[in-house]
Amino acid sequence: MTEGKTPQTYLIFTGTGPILVLSTYPELTDDRLLKKLRYKGINKFIAYEVDTEAVQKRYHGSFEGIAEDLLSVEDIRVLDFNGHQIMANFSLDELGAPIKYSG
Repeated sequence: MTEGKTPQTYLIFTGTGPILVLSTYPELTDDRLLKKLRYKGINKFIAYEVDTEAVQKRYHGSFEGIAEDLLSVEDIRVLDFNGHQIMANFSLDELGAPIKYSG
């Protein structure tokens, strides 16, 4: 990732519930990213890109630290795994088009 680039943010609905992640991979279906998700037991998901500025405002402190951690690498980091909190923070109208992956 180039210095100063903001990571993309995704809300991923998995078999165990939603997670909010930051990713510096070129796309959510990048083979390297999918390999990491499979390692964590996530073989299928429906995901939505979320406006990064909205995520940054709602998770300011933790967002900055995680985004800084991703400055020099292509990787993925979980920002929030509390489904109740994630759903309280975002309206479904704020989500982008669905990205479906079924392994």
